[in-house]
Amino acid sequence: MKIGYGRVSTAEQSVETQREALVALGVAPEKIHLDRAVSGRRRVRPALERAIGELRDGDELVVSKLDRLGRSLRDLLDIADEIRAKGAALTVGRTTYDPSDPVGAMLFQVLGMAAEFEVAMNRERTREGVARAKAEGKYKGRQHKLSPTDAEKLRRMHASGEYTAAELGRFFGLHRTSVYRYLNEAKS
Repeated sequence: MKIGYGRVSTAEQSVETQREALVALGVAPEKIHLDRAVSGRRRVRPALERAIGELRDGDELVVSKLDRLGRSLRDLLDIADEIRAKGAALTVGRTTYDPSDPVGAMLFQVLGMAAEFEVAMNRERTREGVARAKAEGKYKGRQHKLSPTDAEKLRRMHASGEYTAAELGRFFGLHRTSVYRYLNEAKS
């Protein structure tokens, strides 16, 4: 049986392209597990855990692209070990890798190294682009989520003692640590 898995990193991204690709690869729609707004760097991915939990001897875990499964070689190897323990295989696109076969395991590791290399190269290109923009005076850094007026309102609400940082975070659409960052900016 084919069990499908897909993942998008942010809530703004759509999983529909991956869902369509998995169906085209022969996965029944009810056997597709999708993680939304979950980074590939996080090992805790509920839909992936469900998909692997469903695997039985002779099944295949199907992903449209390897980077949807994991973003580091260590993580991919851990997942391959789980798949092997279930007696299942991994299908990436139209290619199936049997983790219990030495050639399949080697090819999977090579693909994993390539995925990790791609992440590292993207990170390096981003750093170079930011450095260049800073040198040209074009880089302003990450923009504040709150306007100065809203930031001041947040500080007044906190000073009133009626709201916790968590409540202010929900009200302004911020993580609690961002609330503290705004509060600390006022002190400095």
